[in-house]
Amino acid sequence: MARVMIVDDEPLIAMLAEGWLEDLGHQVVGPAHDLQSALRLTTEPMDAAILDVSLGADNSYQVARLLRERNIPVAFATGHAPEAVGDEFAGAMTLAKPFSFETFSSVLSAMISGRSA
Repeated sequence: MARVMIVDDEPLIAMLAEGWLEDLGHQVVGPAHDLQSALRLTTEPMDAAILDVSLGADNSYQVARLLRERNIPVAFATGHAPEAVGDEFAGAMTLAKPFSFETFSSVLSAMISGRSA
C-alpha cells in the first residue's frame, strides 16, 4: 500500500482520484484544493503525488519542487497540453484531463514502482 497525495482545485476530480486510490488499496494524503493546503501537506509521509498544474490563480510547481527535494515522484494532472508543465518538469509524468481509471492506475503504478527501485 502506498500513500499518495492528491492536489486538485476541482473537488469532483479530487474525489474521483481519492476513490480510485482507495479502490486500488492505497492511502490518500489530502486531498488539497489550493496551494497553501498542498504546501502544508508536503511534510507528510508519502510515496507519490498527483498534482493539478493549475490551482486557481496559482500553480503546483512549488509543491512539486518540495517533493522533488524529498525524492517523491510526482505526476501532473492537466487539462492543458503536456507542454504546459514547462521545461523544469518536462520529464514528469502527466495525466491529461479527463483521464480514465486505466491511465490513472498505470501512472500510479509507474510512480510507485520507480520509487521502490
